[in-house]
Amino acid sequence: MKRILFCVVCLLAWWHCACAQTGTSGLVMDALTREPLYGVSIRLKQANTGTQTGADGSFKLTDALPTDTLVYYFIGYKSRAVAVANHQKAVLLQPSSNLLDQVIVSASREAQVRTDAPIAISAISREVLLDTRATSLEQVLNKVSGVYMVNLGNEQHTMAIRQPIGYRSLFLYLEDGIPIRTGGNFNHNALIEMNMAALKTIEVIRGPASSLYGSEAIGGAINFITQSPSQLFTAKLQAEASDRGYRRTDFSVSNTVGKLGIYAAGYYAAQRNGVIEHSDFDKLALTLRTDYALNDRSKLVTSASLVDYKTDQTGGLDSKRFYEEEYSSLHTFTYRKVNAFRLRSTLEHEWNALNSTRLTLFFRNNSIGQNPFYVIKNTAGNSLNAKGEINEDAFQSFGLLGQHRKTFSFLNAQLIGGLSADYSPAAYHAQQIDIDRDDTGKYIRYHNTGVLLTDYNVKLLNTAAYAQFEMNPIEKLKAVASLRYDRMDFAFDNHLEPGAFSGAPDEKNGFNSLTPKLGLTYDLGRSKGLYANYSVGFTPPQISELYRGVQVPALKPANYYNYEAGGWLSFAQAKGYIDLSVYQLDGINEIVSVRLDDGSYENQNTGKTRHRGVEYTLRYNPFECLAFRFSGTNARHTYLRFVERGADFGGNEMATAPRFISNAELTYKPAFAQGLRLSLEWQHLGKYYMDPANSETYKGYDLLHARLGYHIRGFDVWLNMLNLGNALYATTADKFAYGHNYRVGSPRTTHVGVAYTFAAKSR
Repeated sequence: MKRILFCVVCLLAWWHCACAQTGTSGLVMDALTREPLYGVSIRLKQANTGTQTGADGSFKLTDALPTDTLVYYFIGYKSRAVAVANHQKAVLLQPSSNLLDQVIVSASREAQVRTDAPIAISAISREVLLDTRATSLEQVLNKVSGVYMVNLGNEQHTMAIRQPIGYRSLFLYLEDGIPIRTGGNFNHNALIEMNMAALKTIEVIRGPASSLYGSEAIGGAINFITQSPSQLFTAKLQAEASDRGYRRTDFSVSNTVGKLGIYAAGYYAAQRNGVIEHSDFDKLALTLRTDYALNDRSKLVTSASLVDYKTDQTGGLDSKRFYEEEYSSLHTFTYRKVNAFRLRSTLEHEWNALNSTRLTLFFRNNSIGQNPFYVIKNTAGNSLNAKGEINEDAFQSFGLLGQHRKTFSFLNAQLIGGLSADYSPAAYHAQQIDIDRDDTGKYIRYHNTGVLLTDYNVKLLNTAAYAQFEMNPIEKLKAVASLRYDRMDFAFDNHLEPGAFSGAPDEKNGFNSLTPKLGLTYDLGRSKGLYANYSVGFTPPQISELYRGVQVPALKPANYYNYEAGGWLSFAQAKGYIDLSVYQLDGINEIVSVRLDDGSYENQNTGKTRHRGVEYTLRYNPFECLAFRFSGTNARHTYLRFVERGADFGGNEMATAPRFISNAELTYKPAFAQGLRLSLEWQHLGKYYMDPANSETYKGYDLLHARLGYHIRGFDVWLNMLNLGNALYATTADKFAYGHNYRVGSPRTTHVGVAYTFAAKSR
């Protein structure tokens, strides 16, 4: 009998312990993307124990009791408490709206907290992308202080960041840290090649970033970060249309099975019968990404992007047609078409807690074909004939980028070093065409002549080595020093006899540059801090500037010297946030297009420029449901030394350089109607001079956009009214010898859309 009682007692004790220490496990993911979150801290509220999530977002706590509460903490996300008794397999964390909490990767090519980076950098979150429902990238990028992305229609664009509105190679565009085009072959329309449907976030560095990214990162660098695979199955389908002939369909699908995660996304957009005559376009963009966990410390990430794009080209309007809102086009056949394919594969390996390595191999295949309106010239003495050209600029790239991070046990120090090589053979050819005009002056048809104007190949090799060292010499002070060496080699092979049209004779040219950067951040405590940096940027001549239409290559690289300071402040119990940047950027030997005595233009190294400005952002959430943001830029862009055709413009403001740009937004997400969002956005562009002589100004414009959206049970519906006040405005306005040119902005346009997202709750 005693043995029976003893066995019963032991059985009851074992059962009690088993019930008392049931433990818990799960997956922690981003609530918007369903991506796994690595490194989330999970603590037992009733005990001083906890754990962290692994690379796949999973965790396990064996000593959690049913009466315990788990608290989840992660930088950039709102903390969350969940009772163990109510715990589910998948735990979703919401991104925080506090900009001080943001994790960025572009400032050092490694993940870090925003407040550790001594640089002017802004991140556009996934939430902003989803709420805006942008049909072109300027609709989100122009929310960032210091940024004015110019809409040239049908996703065509140019950029102005710490620079006037222009078309030169002063901005670097990256996808997951890899330039989307090779250095030395810049195109101001390069962002046509982006797949907006696959974006997770966008990071914008303002000012030179050459110490990490090399040439062309002068006014700024924009890093488009693609979505990674979700931990659970998700799929989305959406459709959108406007009252101006725009149509678009998006899709995405993602899942992780075992060690393999897959993400695919894309969209097809088309414009028909828009406000401006001859302005149709079609674009197909696709992205496929796979993440494969080789083991607990190694991951292989492979992604491929394909873009197939074609648009009609219309150009600008003269003063009379612009102000009379007469939007007919003289062109009936001009076009631009883009085919772009990018493939990259990155091996990430963490050797231990102090060392990690990343190796990327990449390939690009790109071509831009045009029948451009801007080269058409009427035949002298014959009003019914003209001449133009059909051209194609194409290149392939074979490249690699290797980077290693070493963390030291002293002064919280870290060293990041890397090597890169990019071999990109390029080709360009242009064929003359004869054009017929009708009695009204409209260009109605063209004929191939078989005459080659330009035909060349260039072997282009970019090589670089860089290093960045960070440390905390004292507790609240962080110091960063970077240095990069770049070498760019051109081997030009002209297939035609050298001449004014055909270009330079066969030649080899090389350029090199050493670009440093020094930066400091100081933590003032209570979410306040200061930063300062000195950085140098450079941009060598582009292929087209160096060889096309030039008989003797004579251009030198342009250099830029940047001095910058700023800070940030969180106030009202983290309901408000202010950041501020003040800069001076001096340019030496800038490459500009100079008008010659015969009326033609030639690229020359000329003059010196100075760019001074202040950029600021105010964000305030007086209530959980209400958010206000104001982003502004005050700047002055000046010629210190510039002579054109004997006229000295030193001391004048640079052409197309607005002194004031701002964007403000008020967003309301009422608690009584979960899923509802309403916003008003104001975009302001200040006046600017239209020419270097400062003889005339364009007054600028103000636009008001309204957005309404509702999310319920996987469905999203939205209504966006852009240019609500139906303002007449030009995205660019220029004065030339022959007159004025205005690129007209879109009148009031209404977009409606619907999307459905399926997301599995757990496995």
